[in-house]
Amino acid sequence: MDRVAHYIEALYAEKKGLNKKEYIDQTALKAFIPVVDDDVARILQLLIMLKRPARILEIGTSIGYSTSSMAKAIQTWDGRITSIEYDERVAAQAQENFRREGVDDVIELVIDDARKALPRLEPQYDLIFQDADKHLYPDLFEECVRLLKPGALFLAEDSLFPVIDLDPKWHDLIPPIERFNKLIAGDERIVSTILPVGDGLTIAIKKAP
Repeated sequence: MDRVAHYIEALYAEKKGLNKKEYIDQTALKAFIPVVDDDVARILQLLIMLKRPARILEIGTSIGYSTSSMAKAIQTWDGRITSIEYDERVAAQAQENFRREGVDDVIELVIDDARKALPRLEPQYDLIFQDADKHLYPDLFEECVRLLKPGALFLAEDSLFPVIDLDPKWHDLIPPIERFNKLIAGDERIVSTILPVGDGLTIAIKKAP
């Protein structure tokens, strides 16, 4: 973590509410895909409070830290989150975590391969957050654009994998993220940028037709 990240995290260290360390400590299952950092979770909550989405789609639940963070923001109005997770064991732990955090009433957890699940969904989402298997990012892009309402937000985690100091065991994830980044940067249907928080957070808006 660099000086900027250390400074930001120190500012919010004593703030009450959901945080990554406590969430993981309270999670019995320890073998899971890494979850978003606290700064990314805060940005998700801020964007949700600004946008006030009625329907959120999350692709890649893991143990539900990002899901819970978004759910706590959306609970103040009649919003819903649909979250897709491939691993049944991890999904079961996420569901337990949702109950613990008191957010299970606004989350629908779908256990399925996102490549199969997305084509069955209707284009009704005000916000999509993607943090699934990075190999799938390019393949899921068109479906994500289809599912977004005009003016909706599309967020994707880990988009700076090609340029950060990445553990060698994750190097095979660089090419698909690079392809995804080029797809989204060059697409005329959306306006996008990448924020240097966490491992990179893509923020995009689907243009009106």
